[in-house]
Amino acid sequence: MTTDATPPEWAERILRAVLTPTDFATVSGDLLEEYRETVYPARGQHGADLWYIVQIVGFAMRSVAVWGVLLGLAVVARTAFDWFVPTADFSVRSAISTYVGLGLLLTTGFWSAWRSGSMRSGALSAVLAAAIGALISVTAAAGMLALFHDPQTMKAIAGSGGLSEVFTLPITLVVDGLILGAIGGALGAAANLRLRLNV
Repeated sequence: MTTDATPPEWAERILRAVLTPTDFATVSGDLLEEYRETVYPARGQHGADLWYIVQIVGFAMRSVAVWGVLLGLAVVARTAFDWFVPTADFSVRSAISTYVGLGLLLTTGFWSAWRSGSMRSGALSAVLAAAIGALISVTAAAGMLALFHDPQTMKAIAGSGGLSEVFTLPITLVVDGLILGAIGGALGAAANLRLRLNV
């Protein structure tokens, strides 16, 4: 049974933002066909919309997974250094981890906007990458804390900012991702436009 039902328009805009124009045409067409011919008749409007949104979230997360994992690993590495190689001077570590984080979020925004041609995709992709990185960081920190909670490690944790910093700082990366992704997105969209004009 075929229907002319349509999924949420905003979800399709997200898909357009995270895929190249060529991939968008193919993926969007395939999703819409399955939505109308299989999912909508079986689940109804709300169930089909939920299915469609889950599919879009999956595509969006996969499109930035590498950047999110790199960001998460960078934060985990910094946390591990602070816990297991204590220091009194955090300036070098702070500078390195700050520049790595900034660089990854800017690059995520640039890369996504350059691929899609959409400045908005830069901000969206960097926010998603930051969310993935935060999830990895918080999960890894909880795991490390479960394994290593001896007095020496707890003293190092307290000396490096405490547990509140370990579990809240990664979450603030989402705001950084929005700002830096928008900047990277503007640069990436401009580079994409320039490339298309020169071809």
